[in-house]
Amino acid sequence: MKVIICGAGQVGWQIARHLSGERNDVTVVDQDPDLVRRATDTLDVQGVAGFASYPNVLDKAGARDADMVIAATHSDEVNMVTCQVAHSVFGVNRKIARLRSQSYLDAIYSDLYRRDHMPIDVVISPEREVAAAALQRLSATAAFDTERFMEGQAHLLGILIDDDCPVVNTPLRQLTDLFSTLRAVVVGVRRDGALFAPAAGDQLFTGDQCYVFSHVDDISRTMEIFGKKMAKQERIVMVGGGNVGLAVAKSLESRTRRVRTKIIEKSRACAEHAAEALERTIVLNGDGLDVSLLSEAGISRADAMLAVTDDDKTNMLAAVRAKAEGCPYAIALINDPTLVPMMEPLGIDAYINPRATTVSSILRHIRHGRVRSVYSIGDAEAEVIEAEVLSTSPIAGRQINEIDFPEGVLVGAVRKGDKVIRPMGDTRIDEGDVIAIFALAKDVPEVERLMQVSIDFF
Repeated sequence: MKVIICGAGQVGWQIARHLSGERNDVTVVDQDPDLVRRATDTLDVQGVAGFASYPNVLDKAGARDADMVIAATHSDEVNMVTCQVAHSVFGVNRKIARLRSQSYLDAIYSDLYRRDHMPIDVVISPEREVAAAALQRLSATAAFDTERFMEGQAHLLGILIDDDCPVVNTPLRQLTDLFSTLRAVVVGVRRDGALFAPAAGDQLFTGDQCYVFSHVDDISRTMEIFGKKMAKQERIVMVGGGNVGLAVAKSLESRTRRVRTKIIEKSRACAEHAAEALERTIVLNGDGLDVSLLSEAGISRADAMLAVTDDDKTNMLAAVRAKAEGCPYAIALINDPTLVPMMEPLGIDAYINPRATTVSSILRHIRHGRVRSVYSIGDAEAEVIEAEVLSTSPIAGRQINEIDFPEGVLVGAVRKGDKVIRPMGDTRIDEGDVIAIFALAKDVPEVERLMQVSIDFF
């Protein structure tokens, strides 16, 4: 597949890294020659320096025979014009644009993206993706990471193994014997900084970060087995009332069970806008690092604190201060992945990486076959891919223990009809099933090969 990626920032670079590693023909376009050089020096990609929306620049990047254009520059307008030029001038079949402005995302203006208007096939909103990720973190506060699959019937949970974990030093195969009715599978373990897919004989040790697939009805039991308690979220304090904070607060207000939410926002204009847009949420204008303001917001009585400003260091310090004031659970929005190793020493419970959520959303629309969802883990170290099994897939009609999966691949869940089951060795994968697969980055191409349709399908 020939792909042109417009924008060589964090998101564009990560997408290029994924696709070039899977032997796609990738060209990166950016107006900054240094960013283009970084991409061409570190990845197996071609680079073009220039404005992505210029027809001659897209032509130089190979738009005449490109299969897809991904517009992920920092400008909404450049991304939109790039897609228009790719469609009108070069006839590129698939166009994906990252758009931040809420006005462009308003449902009443969705007609704008028709093929005879502004032909964008997929619109990605980083703020909406991040807000959704924040709500998922709040839904499972004992986990450092969480993502929903199979229309919410299965969840991926990131769980830190503590000294008091009941199953520490227990071979994973014994978990199946001890908890025979538990619909949960350990699919990934990070130990000493290295992520791997565990074998049945592997044990979990204190300090491990493990990724567990669980049926939604078994989440509480799964967390208890791993030594974690699920707490209700009735009082939440947020630092940051921008697009992300506003989206989270609106979602919390719409819930049947009332959640008392307070927002601290430094910008007066932004605070006033949030106060006008929200009905039951209290908005305070001031610095989220101010102890007296945190106290006024009731941080010591809060069940969770969410720091979602546009500054990583502010988010980290606000989370640390909230914990120091007695808040039991703190989540920080972190753009810079090099800061993530500091989360545990600082006592920050969970983080949200906007780049990872945006990359996962874009990848969902790139994968071959009937891919329904893709979630990127860590610094693009692994992916969880949810896809429908087609009749032409090599795995259709075979038992899991008969499929030649690579070492770094494990099946986390299988949905047959409306029922999600725990995958076992003798589980047969049939046409129409939906499966969720954990795969280390190096094994993603093989998973795609096993899942994608063959040419004769068309």
